Amino acid sequence: MSQESPAPGTEAGIDLPTSLGYLLKEASSALRTALDDVLRPLGMSVTRYSCLELLAQRPGLSNSDLARGAFVTRQSMNVLLQTLEREGLVTRPAQALVGKVLPAELTPAGRDALRAATAAVRSVEFRMLSRLSPQQQAQAFSALRAMVDALHDESPG
Repeated sequence: MSQESPAPGTEAGIDLPTSLGYLLKEASSALRTALDDVLRPLGMSVTRYSCLELLAQRPGLSNSDLARGAFVTRQSMNVLLQTLEREGLVTRPAQALVGKVLPAELTPAGRDALRAATAAVRSVEFRMLSRLSPQQQAQAFSALRAMVDALHDESPG
């Protein structure tokens, strides 16, 4: 009886070419690179774009809420918000109205910067989805949402 030996490097690991997690990481990396490529000429980063987009959709978010929404630390978001304030893209009160929260809002210049960045981001998303039918896009969205929800679920198994 002969047994096939596993591929080199996979004896105790995951078969990367068939790993959904690895494919998701590859897709995430490719998306990030494509977004960086279209945002860089606009003087924008993915995190900067995310911050402006979050503020457009939910004006008055706190530093902590923005950090969570942009997947960065509170410290990184605070540095970004200070930069965006200096550049005139966002405004925050000089002093907190309640507690320590300094709610941020877009300025007209911030809205203009966001408008250009949004068009660039949409072009990448359109390219990413161009080989999928509307039905496949809906199925992919549903499957990814279920995966995210499962990973956020506190109960194991």
